[in-house]
Amino acid sequence: MKIRIYYEDTDAGGIVYHSNYIKYCERARSEVFFSNGIIPQDMKSGFVVAHLEADYLQAAKLGDILEVSTHPIEIKKSYVTLYQEIKKESKVIFKMKIKVAYVDNGKVSKIPKNLLKIVESMI
Repeated sequence: MKIRIYYEDTDAGGIVYHSNYIKYCERARSEVFFSNGIIPQDMKSGFVVAHLEADYLQAAKLGDILEVSTHPIEIKKSYVTLYQEIKKESKVIFKMKIKVAYVDNGKVSKIPKNLLKIVESMI
């Protein structure tokens, strides 16, 4: 997924705020479901972040175009661990490993087959 950096994404020096990299990765994860005609959560169920590890390697700046990629590295009954990276001009500038659990009515639950199928298609 491509993302252009706008003024609202940056500080006064034109550098992207650190939290925005995580937001860009969230958008890319959601877009995988949206592009398959599915909203990945409703009022009582959906994926929640259980853990993440992030490495900021280089800053993005106002006007840059970034590419966000997402790949599952572990798929279990109730959670998925994903590797995501953000590239600028083919160079990795941010990478993250994130574990998301599926929750239904406030409890960790088995991922529904239709959502699991979409996650598996990212391999």
